[in-house]
Amino acid sequence: MIYAVGDIHGHPAQLDRVLALIEADGGPDAEIVFLGDYVDRGPDARAVIDRLAAGWAEGRPWTFLLGNHDRMFRSAVTGGPLRDPGLREGLTWLHPRLGGRDTLKSYLRWRDRPRAGRWDEEVPDEADPRLAKLRAAMAAAVPERHLAFLDALVPMHLAADHAFVHAGIRPDVPLGEQVEDDLVWIREPFLSDPTDHGRLVVHGHTPVDRPEHRGNRLNLDTGAGYGRPAAAAALDGPEAWHLTEAGRVPIRPPVRRARA
Repeated sequence: MIYAVGDIHGHPAQLDRVLALIEADGGPDAEIVFLGDYVDRGPDARAVIDRLAAGWAEGRPWTFLLGNHDRMFRSAVTGGPLRDPGLREGLTWLHPRLGGRDTLKSYLRWRDRPRAGRWDEEVPDEADPRLAKLRAAMAAAVPERHLAFLDALVPMHLAADHAFVHAGIRPDVPLGEQVEDDLVWIREPFLSDPTDHGRLVVHGHTPVDRPEHRGNRLNLDTGAGYGRPAAAAALDGPEAWHLTEAGRVPIRPPVRRARA
């Protein structure tokens, strides 16, 4: 049995909730794959990273995947570009739509935030003095253990029956040849593709109302970034169960009706 956790997006209470559900189902040493997007949009990304980094340091059987939001945060904190290649033109990680400013608020004390202008709005010019101040504040505020955790995130985890990724895979490309940009950003043509990929692809990234099994893929992003409960699932071969406070709920693919 292996467990998977969908996008958390800066909600430590949701992280604690799904970890408790998994421990109740599989014990304290359960094998867990976290599907990425630990930061942005929620109120306390710092607490989420702190909890996960502590489990990583303790040697728990947890695997941490890289999400597109984690990649943007890592780039911003280490002096890299604020505009990820997966973003459309005109957006950067600091744009209010993306939730990066919520992550910054969880790390920066009020007196450490640059006062020149609105630091939490879009900063389009890399030469803008507000951005230099913000980068300096971030570099001082993010602990080394958090940076080490971000650097250790992996884009894919393969198990006997499952391929765990954040966003999905490029159809018709072998799993060993997938590229990171697709693994952390793709939606189409992956979401609508019915191809059997050889393993059940377990992913997040695209919010759905409840865990969604499509036969060849299983989506566990249930919209924690928008205030909805995060999802945890138990996996055994092609079978999957949504873990709830009332117990396991089977996650089944839709029944395909035979044509008359």
